[in-house]
Amino acid sequence: MKTLILIATLMTLTACETMQGLGRDVENTGETLQQESVEAQQNP
Repeated sequence: MKTLILIATLMTLTACETMQGLGRDVENTGETLQQESVEAQQNP
């Protein structure tokens, strides 16, 4: 039973790290798109 709890805990922690990484990637992509949009509007 302890092994099952340990495995479940490790899987949860791994999933959290993955989602945080995904969140950072999406945020960076959004910031890049926003910057490109501002530059495109300033330089027609």
